[in-house]
Amino acid sequence: MKIEADLHTHTIASGHAYSTVSELAFAAAGKGLKLIAITDHGPKMPGGPHIYHFMNMKVVPDYIHGVRILKGVEANISNVGKIDLEERQLKHLDFVAAGIHNDAGYDNKTIEEHTAATIGAMKNPLVKMITHPANLYFPVDILAVVQAAAEYNVILEVNASSFDKFRYGKRGSLERTVEMCKLSKKYNVPLSLNSDAHFYADVGNIEPLVDVISMAGLKEEDVINTSINSIKKILQEKVSQA
Repeated sequence: MKIEADLHTHTIASGHAYSTVSELAFAAAGKGLKLIAITDHGPKMPGGPHIYHFMNMKVVPDYIHGVRILKGVEANISNVGKIDLEERQLKHLDFVAAGIHNDAGYDNKTIEEHTAATIGAMKNPLVKMITHPANLYFPVDILAVVQAAAEYNVILEVNASSFDKFRYGKRGSLERTVEMCKLSKKYNVPLSLNSDAHFYADVGNIEPLVDVISMAGLKEEDVINTSINSIKKILQEKVSQA
């Protein structure tokens, strides 16, 4: 399966990533990608950027090396399902993703709590994608999350970095991810296959998801980032064609 966009990438601003916006865009162009979203972690992440980082992203060009750049965030979900940027700050951005992370103000313990927090974030109309929802560190009720994603028109991510040699079997669960994908197809929830790149060489790399794609029977029409037009539609015309 070939993707045209990567909706989850990190720059040096995240504090634990190692490439610049320009380096990510150059790598994306070399791999034939038409669009990337820059989704540095929200300010609750240790070492992460200040809120001014997000409010000033307008200075980043819309195109770098011919690649459309969405200025975004991977916001941190709190115990009660809030995220760590306010509406007035989020409105400066093209794309808002949100996920649960260690050491970022989240300390819930149960499946019920993780599920409620995730669904709470989905209720924010500015949140367009939930990152790594099939996460073994913070397991959720997958059916409930998929049904909520259908209700609130939220993308669910299939996270490639969860299946790298460092995280597979720890954060990444083949069984849970395949279940999420099959349920998403059933409920017409858009999926996005993303790299979660923290280094430029990983931009657009979904090779770790080969087994997920096969076992879940995913087709291009199930995956939003196989088509720039699909992304444009779900983001309500915010994305211009390359």
